[in-house]
Amino acid sequence: MKHKIGIITYYLGNMPWYFSYFLHSCRYNPTIDFIIITDGVVERNDIPPNVFIHKKSIDKFKNIAAKKLGFEVSVMHPYKLCDLKPAYGFLFPEMLKSYDFWGHGDIDVMYGNIRDFMTDEILDNYDVISSRHDYVAGTFSLYKNTDQMNKLFMQSKDYKKVFTNPEHFCFDECSNLFNELDNGASIFDFPEAVQSMTYVVKKAESEEKLKAFFDFIIVEGVPGKIKWEKGKIIYKNKFEAMYYNLIRFKKECVRPKKLRPIQDTIYFTPKRIITKKKIEIPSL
Repeated sequence: MKHKIGIITYYLGNMPWYFSYFLHSCRYNPTIDFIIITDGVVERNDIPPNVFIHKKSIDKFKNIAAKKLGFEVSVMHPYKLCDLKPAYGFLFPEMLKSYDFWGHGDIDVMYGNIRDFMTDEILDNYDVISSRHDYVAGTFSLYKNTDQMNKLFMQSKDYKKVFTNPEHFCFDECSNLFNELDNGASIFDFPEAVQSMTYVVKKAESEEKLKAFFDFIIVEGVPGKIKWEKGKIIYKNKFEAMYYNLIRFKKECVRPKKLRPIQDTIYFTPKRIITKKKIEIPSL
């Protein structure tokens, strides 16, 4: 692999039950490094060699941010950290200096084979890469590790307003314009909205200041018929995906449980996790 990739996530609190699924899928992506910043308790015996845990309180984070940005940031609740994701390359250069690309991610995902999608050809030709076709995805997006890309968030006229206000603005993605963009609208159709990273990236792309890659390469929601097998996500027995976003599944799963022991094959129905398939996955 020509390009070294590091994915950084900041999670406040102790790790939830689905963290073991995240870790299990990281283990099957040995050429990608995953950096977890947290103030919570992590069971070290579960950590694969390509996952790196950094303990950092939110007060320490805010001190770092204030020193580097020149103003204080407002983080009153964990979800607010999503707004800060595009600044991680600027805020944590010492953690990311050895990578050609850095990305922001989440722990409520189960990865398939990332390198099946983040190929050398794509990494050779693009500066920003999103796992969705319609906006910069907070769950997984990559930035080339350059000074220009690490300061790209500053191209938004609203970034100081976003960082200093406790309200969550969905700055890392699209200012909550999910339905509008999914229905074919342009991010430029909403001049009154906060200039999100989707706006910033699309504007810079239109001015030929960077090259951006957008493609829908994930599974979201609770569709069922999802199989994770030895590091690959397969949907409906025919489509490979880069990861399964558990944001809805984690709430609707009727029997959440940690992954013990490690399984080579896992099935996700709309509400359950099955580790031994006895019958066809039901379409619910």
